[in-house]
Amino acid sequence: MDVFDKCEANMGHLGMYADESEGYYMFPKLEGEIANRMIFDGKERLVWSLNNYLGLANHPKVRAADAQGAKDWGMAYPMGARMMSGHTKYHEELEQQLASFVGRPSAYLLNYGYQGMVSIISAMVNRNDVIVYDSEAHACIIDGMRLHFGKRFVYPHNDMAKLERELERATKLARKTGGGILLITEGVYGMAGDLGNLPEIVKLKKKYKFRILIDDAHGFGTMGPTGAGTDEHFNVQKDIDLYFGTFAKSMAGIGGFVAGDEKVIKFLKYNMRSQIFAKSLPMPMVIGAMKRLEMLRDEPEHREKLWTIVNALQKGLKEDGLSIGNTASPVTPVMLNGTIPEATQITYELREKYDIFCSIVVYPVVPKGTILLRLIPTAVHTLEDVQYTIKAFKEVKRRLDNKEYPNEFKIGKLHS
Repeated sequence: MDVFDKCEANMGHLGMYADESEGYYMFPKLEGEIANRMIFDGKERLVWSLNNYLGLANHPKVRAADAQGAKDWGMAYPMGARMMSGHTKYHEELEQQLASFVGRPSAYLLNYGYQGMVSIISAMVNRNDVIVYDSEAHACIIDGMRLHFGKRFVYPHNDMAKLERELERATKLARKTGGGILLITEGVYGMAGDLGNLPEIVKLKKKYKFRILIDDAHGFGTMGPTGAGTDEHFNVQKDIDLYFGTFAKSMAGIGGFVAGDEKVIKFLKYNMRSQIFAKSLPMPMVIGAMKRLEMLRDEPEHREKLWTIVNALQKGLKEDGLSIGNTASPVTPVMLNGTIPEATQITYELREKYDIFCSIVVYPVVPKGTILLRLIPTAVHTLEDVQYTIKAFKEVKRRLDNKEYPNEFKIGKLHS
């Protein structure tokens, strides 16, 4: 058998729809300036699908910093991996600022959030160690654990009783192997928007010996009194051993960081393969990240505007009978019951009739029979955007409940 045979015979759960969906439902092209309204398929749409929480992506200060960084340094510098020839005082300066902001002694830059998390897990545990993790862990966590040669135990999402049972099992095994336990949770779960139960997880440290790694990609910059993250929101920063954040959400950039005790960060610095063997973060991105962090830290009005939009959107959706689950973050899921073909009809109608562009999430990301329309509010949305969207979603739900959408997968025809 040719290893390439599968590429045509079995495209996978998402790839099986590639011929019908590519360019519209999957791999769509949003064009124009990054804003609440952009061009899709030749028309202006109200966009709720950009991880631009604080509206910094197209902010004049950010654009100026990015441009100046590119002018001064170009995109190539520094040329090489950090350990060999790609280390600069600016990378160190950004790390110091990040560590201070999230209340940790030390931090280390990551080229990308996804590969960074994979590499943190790979470096942090050996075959004698045990991982305990939440069932709704992000793909980067799952892929990191695939590199782990030891045992791992999963607990149902935010189920603290089941978590304790898995910690008991992990403790017994770790005693036999002589290893330790790493518990991995998220601050904000990016699909449903609910929070990891950090206070209860921290309480379990009094009974069991383990370390906590938190993936706070959606919490960094949005949660807590200063935006320092979900652990700040819960006031448990001192109890979270490793904090992971990305620049891809609130900072509207590329890269990420991990923060914690100096000895642990030093260990990761010398053992994370994705950083040792990959080119250093280019200077314009470092300079741009410092400007973004400065604005995140010193201009709270961006976060305040975000939460004005979030609160109005979530309150209005609930008042009009739409389910948004247990979100306690800016991530706003609108949960409906229906099939994948119905989901495509709804998405098509939202885009073509209402000029609303939002992400559609279906099986296998969510259970069969569930349609999740995921809204990402930002500081550049308006209250008028909110009211218009709520009205449109209310009408869509009414039509779905009345079985007015044909149960067929089709693009190019709006069914009335």
